[in-house]
Amino acid sequence: MPSDLPDFSTSCDVLIVGAGPAGTAAAITAVRQGLSVTIIDKAVFPRDKCCGDGLTTLALRELEKLRFDPSTVPSWTDIDAAWLRSPSGRELRLPMPNNGKFAAVTPRIELDNALVIQARSEGVTIVEDCTYESMAVNSESVCVSVNLKNTPQQITASWVIAADGMWSPVRKSLGLSESGYLGEWHAFRQYANNVTGVANERLIVWFEKDLLPGYAWSFPLPNNRVNIGFGVVRDGKRRIQDMKDVWTDLLQRPHVVEALGPDFVMEDRHTAWPIPARVDEAVTGSGRVLFVGDAAMATDTLTGEGIGQALLSGSLAAEAIIQGGLPVEVRNTYAQAVKHHLFADHRMSLRLSKILAHGRGARGAIAIVSKSGNWGKRNFARWMFEDEPRAIAFTPKRWHRKMFRFKGPYQS
Repeated sequence: MPSDLPDFSTSCDVLIVGAGPAGTAAAITAVRQGLSVTIIDKAVFPRDKCCGDGLTTLALRELEKLRFDPSTVPSWTDIDAAWLRSPSGRELRLPMPNNGKFAAVTPRIELDNALVIQARSEGVTIVEDCTYESMAVNSESVCVSVNLKNTPQQITASWVIAADGMWSPVRKSLGLSESGYLGEWHAFRQYANNVTGVANERLIVWFEKDLLPGYAWSFPLPNNRVNIGFGVVRDGKRRIQDMKDVWTDLLQRPHVVEALGPDFVMEDRHTAWPIPARVDEAVTGSGRVLFVGDAAMATDTLTGEGIGQALLSGSLAAEAIIQGGLPVEVRNTYAQAVKHHLFADHRMSLRLSKILAHGRGARGAIAIVSKSGNWGKRNFARWMFEDEPRAIAFTPKRWHRKMFRFKGPYQS
C-alpha cells in the first residue's frame, strides 16, 4: 500500500459502506460484540448532509442505546414543545413530556461527525475518501473492490452492510436497483441566521394548503439560526422543477416572515434531496449483504424523517449478523426484525397521509388535538415524534403497561 494511504486491515468480519447514522449504528453495535468492523465512505468528515436536522424520540432512544453523548454536538438543541399551524392559520402548541428528551435539532454535519468519532473510539476502522466500486460474493465471504484516493484496493469481509443511501451503489452493482425510482418525497432546506422572531426558539411545522400532505418547517439552532425547509410527496401533481418557485414564495408568506423576523438572512444556497419511503417493498438483503437506512427505503412516509429508522435498521442488521447462522438465516432474521419494527407503522403512515392530503383533514386533526387537554397534547406529541409506534392501536403485540408513560431518553 502506498505510504500516503491510510494503514488498515484488508479483511474484517463486517464491512460497512457508508458512515452516516445507519452505518455507524451498525458498526458500534457489531464491534461491541467482538466483531472486527470497517466502514468506508466516499466523503471526508465532517461533511454536510442535506436534512431537516430534526431528531424524533425514536432517534433519541436509538442514540441513547448507543451511549451517544449529545454534548459532543456543539449545536445540539433540545425541544420542549412543537408548534403546529393548520391551513386555516390556527396555531397549536404541543408540549413535550418533561421526563427526558423527546425531540432535538442538530445539524447533520455535526451529528454524523460525532458518531464517526465515537465509532472510531470504540474500535471501528473508518476509511474516508474511499469509494465502493464492485463486489464478488461467494458462500464464505465477500470481496469488495474500492477506490481509495484514486488507488484500487480490495477488502474481504464475511458480511457487507450497505448504508450507502437511496441511490445505493451496492444495490446497483448487484442489479437490485429500480430503474427510474426517485423516492416518495422531495425536500428543500436552507439555513437562515439573524432570526429574531419566535422561530429562533420554537420548532414550527406549517401545514400549507399547497404542500399537503407535505409541510414546511423551521427548526431552531443556537445563535439565532434555523433550519428552514419544506417537503412534498411525489404524487404526480407537482413538477419538481417548479419547487424552486414554491421555495421563493414560501419565504415571502407573511406568517413565515413574522416567525423568522424582518431581518433574517438566508445562508449559502438551498439544497434539495429525494426521500425513499417504501420499506415494505424494499430488498433488505441479498447473499451476504444487508441494506439499511435509506438504502432499505426506511423513511417515515408521513413525515419524511429517517434518522431514527436509519439508526434502528443499522442496529438490527448488526444484531442479525451477531446472532449468526447461514446467510439465508441471517437475512431472514433481519427481514423479520425490519417487518416487526417498521411495516405496520409504515402502512398506518400511508393512511394518515391520505387524510392529511386535504386541507379539511389537516384542519380537523389539529382542531381535535387542540381540544384534547394537556394529557392529549403531550401524548399526541409522543406519537407524532415516534416514541410510540404509529400503528400502536392496531398492533396489540406491542402493547405494554407503560404505554405512553415511558420516561424519555437521556433523563438525568
